[in-house]
Amino acid sequence: MSSSAPTRPLCLIPGPVEMSSTVLQAHSTPATAHTDPKFVEAFGQVIEKLRTVVGTESAQPFVIAGSGTLGWDQTAANLIEAGENVLVLSNGYFGEGLADCMETYGAQVTRLRAETGNRQPLAEIAQALRAKKYKAVTVSQVDTSTGVLGDVKGVCELVQEHSPDTLVVVDGVCATAAERLYFDAWGVDVVITASQKALGCPPGISVVVVSQKALGVLSERKTPVAAYYVNWNRWLPIMRSYEDRAVKYFATPCVQTIFALNTSLNELLADGGMESVFAAHERTSARVKAAVASWGLKTVAVSPEVSATAMTAVWLPESITPAELLPRLKARGVVAAGGILAGYAHRYFRLGHMGITATQDNGYVDIMLKAAGEALEESGLAIGSSGRCATPPRL
Repeated sequence: MSSSAPTRPLCLIPGPVEMSSTVLQAHSTPATAHTDPKFVEAFGQVIEKLRTVVGTESAQPFVIAGSGTLGWDQTAANLIEAGENVLVLSNGYFGEGLADCMETYGAQVTRLRAETGNRQPLAEIAQALRAKKYKAVTVSQVDTSTGVLGDVKGVCELVQEHSPDTLVVVDGVCATAAERLYFDAWGVDVVITASQKALGCPPGISVVVVSQKALGVLSERKTPVAAYYVNWNRWLPIMRSYEDRAVKYFATPCVQTIFALNTSLNELLADGGMESVFAAHERTSARVKAAVASWGLKTVAVSPEVSATAMTAVWLPESITPAELLPRLKARGVVAAGGILAGYAHRYFRLGHMGITATQDNGYVDIMLKAAGEALEESGLAIGSSGRCATPPRL
């Protein structure tokens, strides 16, 4: 473990995340033209490395200035035409938001909602796929509001069995580069993500990876794409040009953030690649869940099978609210997040443990768990000496 203690509170929410010093240095480079050969090379590398991160040989990454939410707009605007059916598997706040976005672009949305802290049984999804033809089915791989892990592989298998023309759209904003995902092997068509979570970069880049099948759907639209900035027909030549290490212009890219993302991807893919990254997140998540159990508390996710490895949402006893707990955590050097799920926001808090918090031996998890145990006890939770500084050993 690194011997240098942080001199400021650690940002251990479910994104934005802590970043390495080299990523921060890359982000603070002087003003650079988007035509500069160094930037052209960095942008081309980012596009190529993103394929490796999600596990695809042929899908097309779109790397555009914006937040993760912009990926919803990209997907809806380009792939859905007014009146087409979309099945949204909603496991919380962000599933509902994605459904709203689809409706904004004219989709006829069926929302298949899970019980709080759970995901939809595969039998229910299969029944829905048999009931009508859907242009797309969406699944949040991790809903950041609940820490519930969607069954992306299971959904892909059901689509292949019952509705092979349906596009599988994965909201991976809080999952990509933390949760296992194998784009080509599973049959995913779209992954929506962003720079500020497990990709380990500052906010500012919307990343969407699109299968050739989905690009074919775009080319066969009956109506024009009803958007300007997020129109993939405008961005596709840009992405292909930069990957060929040539400049082409539509809108100014976020130069410094792309430098930072390229640096983060280099670090992510070193020392064992994505399999090592996935395993590190799984080990870290196991430590956090063990600590939660030692405090006598439960996660919002109802079982290990539906629990994310990138983050953990924790139910609080009725006597403790996030409003009193979070300042006590911050006083101990940890910034955590409150709840955001409608009707339950005052009942739980959330910890992020993705990116370098999981993959590097920096002691951040030790600091987080020690601070949480002490803050909970100060708030009135009787957890005893063993749970107060709960830092289960690395697995």
